[in-house]
Amino acid sequence: MYYDFAVMWDWLALAVRWLHIITGIAWIGSSFYFIALDLGLRQADDLPEGAHGEEWQVHGGGFYHIRKYLVAPASMPDHLTWFKWESYVTWLSGFAMLVIIYYAGAELFLIDRSIADLSVWQAVSLSLVSLALGWVIYDQLCKSRFGDDNTRLMVLLFFLLVLMAWGYTQVFTGRAAFLHLGAFTATIMSGNVFFIIMPNQRVVVSDLQAGRLPDPRYGKIAKQRSTHNNYLTLPVLFMMLSNHYPLAFATEYNWIIAALVFLMGVTIRHYFNCIHARSGNPTWTWLATALLFVIAAWLSTVPKMPTGVADAAGVTVRQQQFMSAPGFRQAADTVMGRCSMCHAEEPVWEGLIVPPKGVVLETKQQIAAHAREIYLQAGRSHAMPPGNLTGITGAERHLLVKWYDSAISEKLK
Repeated sequence: MYYDFAVMWDWLALAVRWLHIITGIAWIGSSFYFIALDLGLRQADDLPEGAHGEEWQVHGGGFYHIRKYLVAPASMPDHLTWFKWESYVTWLSGFAMLVIIYYAGAELFLIDRSIADLSVWQAVSLSLVSLALGWVIYDQLCKSRFGDDNTRLMVLLFFLLVLMAWGYTQVFTGRAAFLHLGAFTATIMSGNVFFIIMPNQRVVVSDLQAGRLPDPRYGKIAKQRSTHNNYLTLPVLFMMLSNHYPLAFATEYNWIIAALVFLMGVTIRHYFNCIHARSGNPTWTWLATALLFVIAAWLSTVPKMPTGVADAAGVTVRQQQFMSAPGFRQAADTVMGRCSMCHAEEPVWEGLIVPPKGVVLETKQQIAAHAREIYLQAGRSHAMPPGNLTGITGAERHLLVKWYDSAISEKLK
């Protein structure tokens, strides 16, 4: 039946999200492990020629003896494990999520006409161009003479990310802005693996197989990009999960909060990197992180300045489709009676400062815009209201399903 498409589309999103999480865990895990291993390497008198350091580790009831060659061993080993697919599939599945949720649902999740009156194709084009252009600019900076100083380069990268955070909030919804900032950063990280780290490793392997002495600069370049990935990982995780936290993305200074998240990621990674390198115990990083967190929390309470733009800049064709469907008046009454105490510009439910996920359901246009989410969350499933706190009845849930079903069936005629 018609409504099955919405259900299956949601299951498709779940499947892709699951794949994204699985591969993301694998990529982050291997990245964190090798950075920790690299920082923990120690010199030893019996190291073979060309070896840079070694590490003894214990795990799972056994001991591991690991040695690293800064350039390459004297000969090619019989078996070599490559780490690449974790990165590739994480990015591909993440991009698929971007298409499924933000491109296919652009009018709801990507575009906010009170911020920028964009058409769907304009918003999607801005998204694609920004991701591609971000990689090109970053890559050229790394390859320039400016990139010879890694500290200087990372400071500039931070200001580039702050600029992008501000820029995204000027054209997209707050939720989409944070997601895009995460995608922008993840594209840089995956690009490092696909365009730089893996090709450089292949050059070294080819030299070994041909009996040539590998050039050490390839390893140095790959190490720089790997270090960047290490410091960018935690902020990307936050951005990808930020849709659950409207206090972060749906407030006046959301772009500054995003910038603080990147700084918190740096301070946390710096602490663990120092611990792994046995170079000290910089507990000041936790105080700095806590201070940054408090500032971000405070910024989220600053009220938004009025924009002078009406909340509803016209009714879209999709909204009209649901507003004119049989049962809309009863469905709207149900939503306003059972949902709007939380999903309001100023929620009246105790403990809520902003509406969950930034979803506001106070007008007919807003209800029509979120028809699919209402259908899935409160009609087909009992996810909303949480714990059925407002006492929505089975008959009311059936009414929401019937309304959505009728709107879709009318469209298919």
